[in-house]
Amino acid sequence: MMFTDRVDAGRRLGARVREVLGPSPDRLVLGLPRGGVPVAAEVARELGASLDVLVVRKLGAPSQPEVAIGAIGPDGAVLLHDHGRALDPETLDGIRRRELAELERRVRTYRGSRGPLVLEGRRVVLVDDGIATGATALVAVQAARAHGAAEVVVAAPVAAPDARDAVAAVADRVIVLAAPERFWAVGEWYEDFRQTDDAEVMRLLGS
Repeated sequence: MMFTDRVDAGRRLGARVREVLGPSPDRLVLGLPRGGVPVAAEVARELGASLDVLVVRKLGAPSQPEVAIGAIGPDGAVLLHDHGRALDPETLDGIRRRELAELERRVRTYRGSRGPLVLEGRRVVLVDDGIATGATALVAVQAARAHGAAEVVVAAPVAAPDARDAVAAVADRVIVLAAPERFWAVGEWYEDFRQTDDAEVMRLLGS
């Protein structure tokens, strides 16, 4: 399954989420910035739900930043894969500090005058443009639960099967359109996978 771009992926995913969950105006759709927000905007439109963001950050390997060794949540909580735990503490702390600074910058930028994210008692749908290792989705579920979400659904157009299963073990439900056995990177399933910038995120949020 190939997607033209994130909007196409979001429309197709939104139709599937609506089929599974039904119209859900009381739900809150949370995009994982930046690439998950255009997808989430279409899912929210299909559900008739509100759109917001939950900022998490991938922790990239020292020599290959695109390869996730873990992720960090908005409260500073860190989730590590085995190869992340194998790093020396000084190197890991440097990566964590750098990504925490970027996470905090994005929170300030995206939330602006919106105020803090309130999830107490809410049924939320966490949306990303794909799930490769599962690190960011896992830490997002952890953060949503810590903020009192009553139900946490994770949705993505494409996911690696093992990552999907890992997320399914902690979320209330996982909805993906494709989980191909041959999975190298999220971008290979998109014809157009150009980077989403801050301006696009803020436009979609109506900021």
